[in-house]
Order: sequence, then C-alpha cells, then structure tokens
Amino acid sequence: MTMHLELLKIDSLHKTFKKHKVTAVDNASFSIFKGEVLGLVGESGCGKSTLAKLILRLIDADKGSIFYKNKDLLKISNGDMRKARKDLQIIFQDPYASLDPSMRIGEVIEEVYSIHKNVSWHERKNKTIELLETVGLGESYLNRLPSELSGGERQRAGIARTLATDPEFIICDEPVSSLDISIQAQILNLLIELQKRKNLTYLFISHDLGIIASVCDRVIVMRSGKFVEEGQCEAIFINPKHDYTKELLTSSIGFLDKKPK
Repeated sequence: MTMHLELLKIDSLHKTFKKHKVTAVDNASFSIFKGEVLGLVGESGCGKSTLAKLILRLIDADKGSIFYKNKDLLKISNGDMRKARKDLQIIFQDPYASLDPSMRIGEVIEEVYSIHKNVSWHERKNKTIELLETVGLGESYLNRLPSELSGGERQRAGIARTLATDPEFIICDEPVSSLDISIQAQILNLLIELQKRKNLTYLFISHDLGIIASVCDRVIVMRSGKFVEEGQCEAIFINPKHDYTKELLTSSIGFLDKKPK
C-alpha cells in the first residue's frame, strides 16, 4: 500500500486515571494514513481501548494533541466534535452490549440517519436496507430484535450502524474477540472487503497478533500504556525486536496459520 495523506496524527497523548493511580496511555505519538489499516496490539489492560476513547473524545486526555486533517480535535467545541464523529466511528467489541435490546435492527440503523442526516423516512428505510445487504444480512432483519440474532449477525448489524454516517476513519476495538472462532474469519473478511471497497482507514485493536497479521499494514505493540515496537507487519512478525512482541507472537493462537499480507 502506498501511503500519501496523513489522516490522523496523535502527538504526546497522555491519560492517567488518578483515582486508581494508573497511567493508561503514556505520551503516545503516531500517525495513521488514509486508506491504511494500522494495528494496535497488546494484552488486556495495556491501554488500547483507553487510547481509542481518547481519539474519539469519549474521555478527556490529560495532555497531547489529536490532529484530524490538520485540525486538533482536543481544541474544538463539543458541537464541532459531534459533527466530526460522523467521519470518526467505532465498532465495539461486544455486539451483545452495543445494540439497544429494545430496538429493532432497522430502528437502530435508522436512528443514525435521523440524528446525522436530513433525509425522509422513505429514504432512511431504503438506505437501511442497503446497509443491511452490504454487511450480508438483508431486508428480513429490519424488524428483528438483537436477541433474535446470533453473535455474528449482531456484529454485522453493528457494522451496518457504523457505516450509516459514511465515516472515513473507523476504530475496530477487538471486533471479533467475543465471537466464536468459526465466525471470526467471516467478520474479518467483511471488514477487509469494506475497507477496500470504501477506501476506509482503520485503527484495528486486538490482543492477538495472528489476527493483526491477517488484516493490518502496520502494527504498534503496546504494553502498560507505552508503545514498545512499531513497524510494517511483516517485518515485525519475521524479526521482532522487543521481548514483549516475541511473547505475544508465541502466545497468539493460530498465528502460524495466518500469513502477513
């Protein structure tokens, strides 16, 4: 992949949870280029999800900068940030918790259009059906409740909702970790297909280097809030420098069966 436009630039981002005296993100700096899939890997509790929430301003940073198209998201108003979130979206880890159990799937997606887009009811419904078909579901899912769907189907519905705002950048926060192994590959293939078709940019978070190897261009290895290694996937998988990266390679289930792109 040829990288040109720097879409996101994170500079010296820092977050400490004072109550627990834990530094979750320790002066993180990196860039993400348009059309890239950047992996962020590390064990649970290392700060990956905190970093994701900081980027979307779901929690406040202690210091640092987050430039999106050269605009610092930490310095814009809440109203402007709400507008920016149309372009900056997230796919959550748990499809069971990320969908309102009282709302039908069609309503979950149509709600996004009612909030972010000035479109008629008829157009909302047509766009919702189109999105459901895009993620491999279809019109028959419009009136189903989340409880009537399998885990993989719920995650597909969650992906459809994420796509409703036509985002440019998506954080995939452990999007397959709660799914059965047999379903994980299907969702990963869907995410790769969507990324290529729509020229999306992903920050792909996982604790499994095997999964990172199957979808990402570059990877950052994170441990205890710090970045310990960064580079092209293939180079790091073939010749990891840091002992922690080597440990992750050893512990990643199925890694030897997955080849870097």
